[in-house]
Amino acid sequence: MRISVYLLTFILLALCTSCEKEEDAGYSFFVAGHVYGAHGEAEINEGVHPPFKEKLDLIKNDPSIAFGVLTGDMVYDGSLKEWEELDADIAYMGKTVYFAPGNHDIGNTKKRKTFTERYGPSYRSFMHNNDLFIVLDTNLEPADVSKNQLKWLKGEIADKADSSRNIFVFFHHILWWQKDNRYRDSPLNSTKGRDKENNFFTEIYPMFQSLENEVFLFAGDTGAYERGIMYDKTDNVRLIASGMGGRKEDNFVIVDIADTGVVSFELIALNGPSIDGMGKLEDHSLTDSGPAN
Repeated sequence: MRISVYLLTFILLALCTSCEKEEDAGYSFFVAGHVYGAHGEAEINEGVHPPFKEKLDLIKNDPSIAFGVLTGDMVYDGSLKEWEELDADIAYMGKTVYFAPGNHDIGNTKKRKTFTERYGPSYRSFMHNNDLFIVLDTNLEPADVSKNQLKWLKGEIADKADSSRNIFVFFHHILWWQKDNRYRDSPLNSTKGRDKENNFFTEIYPMFQSLENEVFLFAGDTGAYERGIMYDKTDNVRLIASGMGGRKEDNFVIVDIADTGVVSFELIALNGPSIDGMGKLEDHSLTDSGPAN
């Protein structure tokens, strides 16, 4: 009887150890913005931007990539045909992919209805290996985080930040851009709906800056023209804009999380002969300092 108890205890400990190792294992995910690609070409493309389509095998064949996030403008006009083509590309990759919708995806009542019927709520959160992931919808109010959504976001942070390692947040619009702040030269695709200041520097940024977690904010409204990447780090917060379409700086980002929780990046260039052709993500940092708006 004693031997049986010892054996059972050993098995349970082994299982618990295995669970802990699985929970703490390193993993990766990818982030891609504006995947419908170039203006004027999206109507004739089947699925995602052709240079990105050529890299789907890279994602498919990498077992360390657990999932992906598309940061908006995934389709051009929101037709069922476009969504079905996008779903086919995602199915080919064989990875779970989360959507942070953009204005082309969900920018009017008809598009929003189509999106939510197919994919569910336009903002959500989930956990992966002790890291907190938050997907926002910056279209409920133009280039802003709507009042009810902000209340939900504060609740998520209050409930989950203390028990999380890193926090990753995804949205479409480059919320930190304002026409007269240090981010005024950020490579955003459009200033439409930016005639008033949003709540990024009054509500969002201070909330994340006050945390002990490392926080990574990804926006996807970039890349349609010549520039498609931006990185900035202040204190515990990183601001990252990444996208494609202009065939100059088309890119996506693979985020690697070590088993220790340390985060690093791989910037994947879609133009030119080498996926390393754009250097490191950190090479695209702003040169002046401070997050001042």
